[in-house]
Parts: sequence; C-alpha cells; structure tokens
Amino acid sequence: MTKKRGLGRGLSALLDDPSTDITTTSDQPVTAIRSAGPIGTVPIAQIEPNPFQPRTHFSDEALSELAQSIKELGVIQPVTLRKVGYDRYQLISGERRFRASQLAGLREIPAYIRIANDEAMLEMALVENIQREELDAIEVAISFQRLVDEVKLTQEQLSEKVGKDRTTVTNYLRLLRLPPEIQLGLRQRTIGMGHARALISIGDPARQVGLYQQIVSSQLSVRQVEDLARSSAPKGNKGTKSASRPNKELSKQLGQQIGSRVVVKQDPEGKGKIEISFKSEQELQRILGTLQR
Repeated sequence: MTKKRGLGRGLSALLDDPSTDITTTSDQPVTAIRSAGPIGTVPIAQIEPNPFQPRTHFSDEALSELAQSIKELGVIQPVTLRKVGYDRYQLISGERRFRASQLAGLREIPAYIRIANDEAMLEMALVENIQREELDAIEVAISFQRLVDEVKLTQEQLSEKVGKDRTTVTNYLRLLRLPPEIQLGLRQRTIGMGHARALISIGDPARQVGLYQQIVSSQLSVRQVEDLARSSAPKGNKGTKSASRPNKELSKQLGQQIGSRVVVKQDPEGKGKIEISFKSEQELQRILGTLQR
C-alpha cells in the first residue's frame, strides 16, 4: 500500500476508504461538497486535470515564470483536489499551479482534498476560476451555460453562486447567441463586452457581423457602435433603416489633410456625418485653424 506522506492519520484513513471513491459510488451520489481533512501532500502522478476547467488557454510564458518561482519558493498556495478512486485525484482548482509544478519537476504538491460529485465539482471549478482567474467573456458565458444546463440552476441561483447580479449573468449568456466570428473576437479581446452588448441588440446575424467588421477595421468606440446599432433597428412599420457606414477612403484622405483621425459615415440615402477626433484644447485649435484656411 502506498504511504501518503504528510497526511494526518484521520485524513489518510478517509482517503483509503472505498466508500469515498466517486468512481465506485455512483449509486450513492454525494449531495454536497465535504472536506476530507487538512492539507495533504499528494503525488503529482496521481492527479488528473479538471474536466470542468473553464479556462482553455494558459500562457506558456506565465507558466514558465510560475515554475521558476515554485523551484525557488515551493508551492505557496495548495491546490484543491477531489478523490475519484484509490490513489486517484482530480483537480478542482489550481491548474496553473499544477502545470507549473510539473514544469518545475516536482513529484508531490500540497493539496486540500474534497469529496464532491460532478455537479459540485463543476460549481466549484467555475466559482474558483471566476474569482481567481481572468477568464475571457466567452469562457465565462460557456461556464454559466453549463451550470444552467447541467446543474439545473436558474439564472437567479447562478447569480448568487458567482456573486454577480442577474443582469450581468444574463448579458454573459446572451453572448453565446452571437455569430462564431464575433465570439472569436471576444475570446481574442478584439472587442469588449460593451461592443458585444450593442451588437446583440441588433438581432440580425448578418448585420451583427457587418458591424463587427466595421468595429475592427475602423476601431469604433462602444458609443459609436451603440449609435449605429440604434440607427439600424426597425422603427414601427417603416421598415429597417440602414446603418450609416464609415467611408474608409474618404476618412483616410480627410485625416491626412487635417492631421487627425477622421471618420466619415454615410447611409445609402446619402445622409451622414463627419467625426474628427482630438485629444486636447491645443489640438482642437490646430484643427480649427486648418479648416479655416
């Protein structure tokens, strides 16, 4: 029998007990997360990654830096595991520390042990990562949706679990209705949540993609996108008003002449506006002087 070094006598006895194995007690599901005791030291070879991990990308550079820190100082904060079988554990939280410890060549890692079923595991993984990791908006949205679908939480219950108001939870879930191209832009942080909320209000996927491409090409602000989204919304029985679109070539020509960023917007009927950006009173006076020549 493998000796679990660093584990208290009571903890070791509990972990050796087959009745706490998730894989052998499916007919008697664990209904709550239970602590199996204090911090223990667990062989890294007995740990498997978290299948419910909401984060899908880890920076190689950041992991290398953390691995170097672990070589010098050790693992300061224990990871959290659940027991899934005899001498088998699954990460609940701390995957960055786990991966960095592997890079650092560690054979064992300090850990808190929990006894949890899949639903409790999913809840813990999401809440831990939301609180400790900078997930992108789509990772958060997908994780929220899994809690709704797999744990059967209402949006109200979900908002309580993650400590966010219901409106915020709803806004994240609505991101999953956006076309894949826009979701990718959110994951790559090409656009922000403010842009995405404005795009959702349009409703028509083709228009959403068209405006998204304008955001990227013309570096539109959230306010500009909101204005364009409103102008493209249906108004009563008059049909849909076409959004004013930036005239890239004319914008570029005027910008070069004025020496500042210019956006020319024009709708199919010929109506539109010219926006000139400036960063200070001095720059404004310079632009006015140029226009008066």
